Amino acid sequence: MPFKIVRNDITKMKTDAIVNTANEYPEVGPGCDRAVYEAAGYDQLLAYRKEHIGFVKQGEAFITPGFDLPAKYIIHAVSPLFVDGSSGEEELLRSCYRKSLALAKENGIRSIAFPLISTGSFGYPKEEGMRIAVDEIHAFLLTSKMLVYLVVFDEKATRMGRNLYPDLEAYIDHNYVEKKRKEEYERPWYPDAAAGNLPRESAPTALFMSDDSAIEEMERKLSERMKHMADTFPEYLLYLISQKGMENSEVYKRAIVDKKVFSKIKNNPNYHPQKLTALCLCIGAKLNLDESKDLLARAGYALSPCDKTDIIFSYFIENEIYDMIELDIQLEEHGLPCIIS
Repeated sequence: MPFKIVRNDITKMKTDAIVNTANEYPEVGPGCDRAVYEAAGYDQLLAYRKEHIGFVKQGEAFITPGFDLPAKYIIHAVSPLFVDGSSGEEELLRSCYRKSLALAKENGIRSIAFPLISTGSFGYPKEEGMRIAVDEIHAFLLTSKMLVYLVVFDEKATRMGRNLYPDLEAYIDHNYVEKKRKEEYERPWYPDAAAGNLPRESAPTALFMSDDSAIEEMERKLSERMKHMADTFPEYLLYLISQKGMENSEVYKRAIVDKKVFSKIKNNPNYHPQKLTALCLCIGAKLNLDESKDLLARAGYALSPCDKTDIIFSYFIENEIYDMIELDIQLEEHGLPCIIS
């Protein structure tokens, strides 16, 4: 696999080169920059930059020895500070990836590890930073051969690894079976209870609510939902996004779905997305499990109890963990095909 997302400390990556998020001037910043300097040998790396490199403008990259690091080289990408998203930050960030990869190729580097450039102390939004990283790495690998790692570092996650979500293992063990009753993936309905034929404790509490405002709200939501019974996947997705007060861009960026793909969904009410795209959009729109199953069904999909990818998506949705990067790492750690990489 030429591109892989891993959870690790980038200073411990045994690649030909690692990438550092550098400053314009020969001074050490917080976060990744300081960690790289300290692991490589603070004084010797800083002295090398002052003597051989000097000032470098944002969006550019330069290379130094790795000194005490496992990596032979450090490629320093002079990272943009996020201001408001409309001050040229995206092109500068893209340039950081392009220039770093080009420099690696020029120096015969066969493996390289990137952090999520600018998403730490430089303030770039993580999901948007990930989308840009994936775009540029994929574009480079279309014409070049190199093993590229994108390193997502979190001290707690790195230390705990797969045990970060111990209940995820139990969730998979409980759900991953040869056959699973359909009712276990749908919220049951109790028509007999409404008619008084089931004991009160056997039926959902909502059936016995007497508060008028609660009943009115339930009726309103049901009426609203009935209006969208015939919606296609794109129509219902846009309805849910609107109901949650979200922007379209917020959703596709969180889902790490390409803007062009989302535009096709938005502009074509009969567009039929791939299942993984639909699942990612459930995360992007922060849907609950019922909403996710309803939306998926409109594209002819279901969450299968016999598919571990579906089970992991279900776990993240049930637990309101709307983080595609962490989800992708969990897929990889369970031996499943990754989505982002």
